Amino acid sequence: MEIKPDTRKLIELAHYRMPFGKYKGRYLVSLPEPYLIWFQQKGFPEGKLGDLLKAMTEIKINGLEGLIYKIQKDFPKQ
Repeated sequence: MEIKPDTRKLIELAHYRMPFGKYKGRYLVSLPEPYLIWFQQKGFPEGKLGDLLKAMTEIKINGLEGLIYKIQKDFPKQ
């Protein structure tokens, strides 16, 4: 079985910006890891933002931010 990532979702994740708070306007990939861990401990928001924050937390914990930066470069936001 081959695992194929959903390219559209990865592109969306790469270009999604934090909509509120101290880091409003920053790309999720630019959020500090301790901030993401705090959300993980306190509870992610409901809905799309929560799902994207969960995914970004896993990406950062596993040191895969380079993938997101490459997507930002290779697939500029339209």
